[in-house]
Amino acid sequence: MAILDMNNDEPNQGLRCIVDIAKMFHDDIDFKIFNVRAKNEIPDLSYDIYISSGGPGSPLEDGSWRKPYLDLMQNLWDFNKQHSEEKKYVFLICYSFQVMCDYFQLGEMKPRKSTSFGILPVHKTKDGLKDRLLDGLDDPFYAVDSRNWQLIQPRLKVFKEKGCSILSLEKIRTHVEYERAIMAVRFSEEFVGTQFHPEADPVGMYAHFSEEANRQKVITNFGEAKYNDMMDKMDDEDKIIRTYGIILPKFITEAIHHHLHQLI
Repeated sequence: MAILDMNNDEPNQGLRCIVDIAKMFHDDIDFKIFNVRAKNEIPDLSYDIYISSGGPGSPLEDGSWRKPYLDLMQNLWDFNKQHSEEKKYVFLICYSFQVMCDYFQLGEMKPRKSTSFGILPVHKTKDGLKDRLLDGLDDPFYAVDSRNWQLIQPRLKVFKEKGCSILSLEKIRTHVEYERAIMAVRFSEEFVGTQFHPEADPVGMYAHFSEEANRQKVITNFGEAKYNDMMDKMDDEDKIIRTYGIILPKFITEAIHHHLHQLI
Protein backbone atom coordinates (compact mmCIF):
# COMPACT_ATOMS: atom_id res chain seq x y z
CA MET A 1 0.00 0.00 0.00
CA ALA A 2 1.18 3.50 -0.87
CA ILE A 3 0.15 6.24 1.57
CA LEU A 4 0.24 9.62 -0.17
CA ASP A 5 0.90 12.35 2.36
CA MET A 6 -0.73 15.55 1.07
CA ASN A 7 -0.17 17.61 4.23
CA ASN A 8 2.69 19.70 2.80
CA ASP A 9 4.74 19.16 6.00
CA GLU A 10 2.11 20.89 8.16
CA PRO A 11 1.32 19.27 11.54
CA ASN A 12 -1.72 17.01 11.36
CA GLN A 13 -3.43 14.01 12.91
CA GLY A 14 -4.68 12.44 9.68
CA LEU A 15 -1.46 10.78 8.56
CA ARG A 16 -0.94 9.13 11.95
CA CYS A 17 -4.51 7.84 11.81
CA ILE A 18 -4.04 6.36 8.33
CA VAL A 19 -0.81 4.65 9.43
CA ASP A 20 -2.54 3.25 12.53
CA ILE A 21 -5.27 1.73 10.36
CA ALA A 22 -2.67 0.32 7.96
CA LYS A 23 -0.90 -1.33 10.89
CA MET A 24 -4.11 -3.21 11.73
CA PHE A 25 -3.46 -5.18 8.54
CA HIS A 26 0.23 -5.87 9.17
CA ASP A 27 -0.20 -9.59 8.39
CA ASP A 28 -1.47 -8.80 4.90
CA ILE A 29 0.09 -5.55 3.71
CA ASP A 30 3.29 -3.54 3.77
CA PHE A 31 3.06 0.20 3.30
CA LYS A 32 5.28 3.10 2.31
CA ILE A 33 4.62 6.83 2.83
CA PHE A 34 5.20 9.32 0.02
CA ASN A 35 5.51 13.04 0.85
CA VAL A 36 3.80 14.34 -2.27
CA ARG A 37 3.42 18.10 -1.88
CA ALA A 38 6.52 18.97 0.16
CA LYS A 39 9.02 16.62 -1.51
CA ASN A 40 7.39 15.68 -4.83
CA GLU A 41 7.50 11.99 -3.89
CA ILE A 42 5.19 9.98 -6.16
CA PRO A 43 4.79 6.19 -6.08
CA ASP A 44 4.91 4.08 -9.23
CA LEU A 45 2.17 1.70 -10.39
CA SER A 46 3.54 -1.33 -8.53
CA TYR A 47 1.34 -0.86 -5.44
CA ASP A 48 -2.02 -2.53 -5.03
CA ILE A 49 -3.68 0.04 -2.72
CA TYR A 50 -3.27 3.83 -2.64
CA ILE A 51 -4.62 6.01 0.17
CA SER A 52 -4.25 9.74 -0.45
CA SER A 53 -4.60 11.96 2.62
CA GLY A 54 -6.21 15.26 3.45
CA GLY A 55 -4.17 18.44 3.63
CA PRO A 56 -4.21 22.21 3.98
CA GLY A 57 -4.73 24.92 1.41
CA SER A 58 -6.49 25.30 -1.91
CA PRO A 59 -7.16 22.15 -3.94
CA LEU A 60 -6.68 24.33 -7.03
CA GLU A 61 -3.06 25.15 -6.06
CA ASP A 62 -0.73 24.66 -9.04
CA GLY A 63 2.34 23.30 -7.23
CA SER A 64 5.12 21.29 -8.87
CA TRP A 65 3.60 18.13 -7.38
CA ARG A 66 0.28 18.54 -9.12
CA LYS A 67 0.97 17.20 -12.62
CA PRO A 68 2.91 14.10 -11.42
CA TYR A 69 0.15 13.40 -8.87
CA LEU A 70 -2.64 13.75 -11.44
CA ASP A 71 -0.64 11.68 -13.93
CA LEU A 72 -0.41 8.92 -11.33
CA MET A 73 -4.16 9.03 -10.68
CA GLN A 74 -4.94 9.02 -14.40
CA ASN A 75 -2.56 6.07 -14.93
CA LEU A 76 -4.24 4.14 -12.10
CA TRP A 77 -7.65 4.93 -13.58
CA ASP A 78 -6.49 3.80 -17.03
CA PHE A 79 -4.91 0.65 -15.58
CA ASN A 80 -8.25 -0.38 -14.11
CA LYS A 81 -10.03 0.32 -17.39
CA GLN A 82 -7.49 -1.78 -19.31
CA HIS A 83 -7.34 -4.77 -16.94
CA SER A 84 -10.41 -6.89 -16.36
CA GLU A 85 -8.95 -8.90 -13.46
CA GLU A 86 -6.07 -7.11 -11.72
CA LYS A 87 -7.16 -3.80 -10.15
CA LYS A 88 -5.62 -0.87 -8.27
CA TYR A 89 -7.60 0.39 -5.26
CA VAL A 90 -7.60 4.13 -4.48
CA PHE A 91 -9.09 6.01 -1.51
CA LEU A 92 -9.09 9.83 -1.57
CA ILE A 93 -9.54 11.85 1.63
CA CYS A 94 -10.62 15.51 1.89
CA TYR A 95 -7.94 17.53 0.04
CA SER A 96 -7.18 14.61 -2.30
CA PHE A 97 -10.91 14.16 -2.88
CA GLN A 98 -11.21 17.84 -3.80
CA VAL A 99 -8.25 17.69 -6.19
CA MET A 100 -9.65 14.67 -8.03
CA CYS A 101 -13.23 15.94 -8.16
CA ASP A 102 -11.88 19.10 -9.77
CA TYR A 103 -9.68 17.09 -12.15
CA PHE A 104 -12.64 14.96 -13.24
CA GLN A 105 -14.77 18.14 -13.49
CA LEU A 106 -17.54 16.60 -11.41
CA GLY A 107 -18.85 19.97 -10.23
CA GLU A 108 -17.87 23.39 -8.97
CA MET A 109 -15.01 23.49 -6.43
CA LYS A 110 -15.64 26.62 -4.36
CA PRO A 111 -14.33 28.16 -1.13
CA ARG A 112 -16.86 27.97 1.71
CA LYS A 113 -18.27 31.12 3.32
CA SER A 114 -16.80 29.82 6.59
CA THR A 115 -14.79 26.77 7.67
CA SER A 116 -16.77 23.62 8.36
CA PHE A 117 -15.29 22.03 11.47
CA GLY A 118 -16.40 19.43 13.98
CA ILE A 119 -18.12 16.08 14.25
CA LEU A 120 -21.06 16.56 11.94
CA PRO A 121 -23.90 14.50 10.44
CA VAL A 122 -23.46 13.19 6.90
CA HIS A 123 -26.54 12.08 4.95
CA LYS A 124 -26.57 9.14 2.56
CA THR A 125 -27.97 9.57 -0.94
CA LYS A 126 -30.07 6.92 -2.68
CA ASP A 127 -26.85 5.46 -4.09
CA GLY A 128 -25.16 5.75 -0.70
CA LEU A 129 -27.90 3.73 0.97
CA LYS A 130 -27.02 0.82 -1.34
CA ASP A 131 -23.25 1.26 -1.40
CA ARG A 132 -21.15 -1.36 0.40
CA LEU A 133 -18.70 1.25 1.70
CA LEU A 134 -21.34 2.87 3.93
CA ASP A 135 -23.07 -0.36 4.94
CA GLY A 136 -23.26 -0.56 8.72
CA LEU A 137 -23.46 3.21 9.21
CA ASP A 138 -26.62 5.04 10.25
CA ASP A 139 -28.33 7.63 8.08
CA PRO A 140 -27.20 10.18 8.89
CA PHE A 141 -23.87 8.96 10.18
CA TYR A 142 -21.26 11.16 11.87
CA ALA A 143 -17.78 12.07 10.67
CA VAL A 144 -14.99 14.56 11.33
CA ASP A 145 -15.33 17.48 8.95
CA SER A 146 -12.59 20.08 8.49
CA ARG A 147 -12.62 22.07 5.27
CA ASN A 148 -12.56 25.48 3.69
CA TRP A 149 -13.58 24.23 0.22
CA GLN A 150 -16.51 22.27 -1.11
CA LEU A 151 -17.79 20.47 -4.17
CA ILE A 152 -21.20 21.79 -5.21
CA GLN A 153 -23.34 21.99 -8.36
CA PRO A 154 -22.62 18.45 -9.55
CA ARG A 155 -22.36 17.98 -13.30
CA LEU A 156 -24.63 14.97 -13.51
CA LYS A 157 -23.83 14.36 -17.17
CA VAL A 158 -20.13 13.96 -16.28
CA PHE A 159 -21.02 11.70 -13.35
CA LYS A 160 -22.99 9.49 -15.72
CA GLU A 161 -20.31 9.46 -18.44
CA LYS A 162 -17.60 8.43 -16.00
CA GLY A 163 -19.78 6.01 -14.08
CA CYS A 164 -19.41 7.97 -10.82
CA SER A 165 -22.07 8.23 -8.11
CA ILE A 166 -22.68 10.58 -5.18
CA LEU A 167 -22.81 8.62 -1.91
CA SER A 168 -23.43 11.33 0.68
CA LEU A 169 -24.20 15.01 1.24
CA GLU A 170 -23.44 17.38 4.11
CA LYS A 171 -25.89 18.11 6.89
CA ILE A 172 -29.24 19.69 6.05
CA ARG A 173 -29.12 23.41 6.90
CA THR A 174 -32.69 24.70 6.83
CA HIS A 175 -31.70 28.16 8.11
CA VAL A 176 -29.49 29.04 5.13
CA GLU A 177 -29.95 28.82 1.38
CA TYR A 178 -26.49 27.44 0.56
CA GLU A 179 -26.19 24.31 -1.53
CA ARG A 180 -25.32 21.13 0.33
CA ALA A 181 -21.78 20.01 -0.43
CA ILE A 182 -21.03 16.55 -1.81
CA MET A 183 -19.36 14.51 0.92
CA ALA A 184 -18.52 11.19 -0.75
CA VAL A 185 -18.19 9.89 -4.31
CA ARG A 186 -17.70 6.44 -5.74
CA PHE A 187 -15.66 7.16 -8.85
CA SER A 188 -15.58 3.48 -9.84
CA GLU A 189 -15.64 0.03 -8.24
CA GLU A 190 -12.05 0.58 -7.04
CA PHE A 191 -11.82 4.40 -6.70
CA VAL A 192 -13.69 6.07 -3.87
CA GLY A 193 -13.30 9.33 -1.94
CA THR A 194 -14.73 11.27 0.98
CA GLN A 195 -14.78 14.97 1.77
CA PHE A 196 -14.83 14.06 5.47
CA HIS A 197 -12.13 12.24 7.45
CA PRO A 198 -13.01 8.55 7.91
CA GLU A 199 -9.53 7.93 9.33
CA ALA A 200 -10.14 10.14 12.37
CA ASP A 201 -9.29 8.12 15.46
CA PRO A 202 -11.42 9.11 18.48
CA VAL A 203 -8.81 8.20 21.11
CA GLY A 204 -5.96 10.05 19.43
CA MET A 205 -8.13 13.02 18.54
CA TYR A 206 -9.47 13.32 22.08
CA ALA A 207 -5.90 13.39 23.43
CA HIS A 208 -4.84 15.88 20.76
CA PHE A 209 -7.67 18.34 21.37
CA SER A 210 -7.41 17.98 25.14
CA GLU A 211 -3.97 19.59 25.01
CA GLU A 212 -4.36 23.21 26.09
CA ALA A 213 -2.73 24.77 23.01
CA ASN A 214 -5.00 22.81 20.65
CA ARG A 215 -8.04 23.45 22.84
CA GLN A 216 -7.42 27.19 22.73
CA LYS A 217 -6.88 27.13 18.97
CA VAL A 218 -10.30 25.55 18.40
CA ILE A 219 -12.03 27.90 20.87
CA THR A 220 -10.38 30.96 19.28
CA ASN A 221 -11.38 29.93 15.77
CA PHE A 222 -14.76 28.31 16.34
CA GLY A 223 -15.96 29.13 19.87
CA GLU A 224 -16.24 27.19 23.11
CA ALA A 225 -19.66 25.72 22.26
CA LYS A 226 -18.23 24.10 19.10
CA TYR A 227 -15.27 22.74 21.10
CA ASN A 228 -17.50 21.27 23.80
CA ASP A 229 -19.88 19.75 21.24
CA MET A 230 -16.98 18.09 19.42
CA MET A 231 -15.46 16.67 22.62
CA ASP A 232 -18.86 15.41 23.81
CA LYS A 233 -19.40 13.49 20.56
CA MET A 234 -15.86 12.12 20.37
CA ASP A 235 -16.49 8.91 22.31
CA ASP A 236 -20.12 8.22 21.32
CA GLU A 237 -20.29 4.63 20.07
CA ASP A 238 -22.59 5.57 17.18
CA LYS A 239 -20.55 8.49 15.87
CA ILE A 240 -16.92 8.64 14.73
CA ILE A 241 -15.98 5.43 16.56
CA ARG A 242 -18.27 3.59 14.14
CA THR A 243 -17.16 5.58 11.09
CA TYR A 244 -13.51 4.94 11.98
CA GLY A 245 -14.13 1.23 12.37
CA ILE A 246 -16.05 0.76 9.14
CA ILE A 247 -15.06 2.86 6.12
CA LEU A 248 -11.29 2.59 5.67
CA PRO A 249 -10.97 -0.90 7.21
CA LYS A 250 -13.73 -2.13 4.88
CA PHE A 251 -12.04 -0.53 1.86
CA ILE A 252 -8.67 -2.13 2.69
CA THR A 253 -10.27 -5.51 3.43
CA GLU A 254 -12.05 -5.46 0.07
CA ALA A 255 -8.79 -4.65 -1.73
CA ILE A 256 -6.94 -7.45 0.10
CA HIS A 257 -9.67 -9.97 -0.73
CA HIS A 258 -9.57 -8.96 -4.38
CA HIS A 259 -5.80 -9.47 -4.60
CA LEU A 260 -5.89 -12.74 -2.69
CA HIS A 261 -8.52 -13.95 -5.15
CA GLN A 262 -6.14 -12.99 -7.97
CA LEU A 263 -3.41 -15.16 -6.44
CA ILE A 264 -5.57 -18.27 -6.16
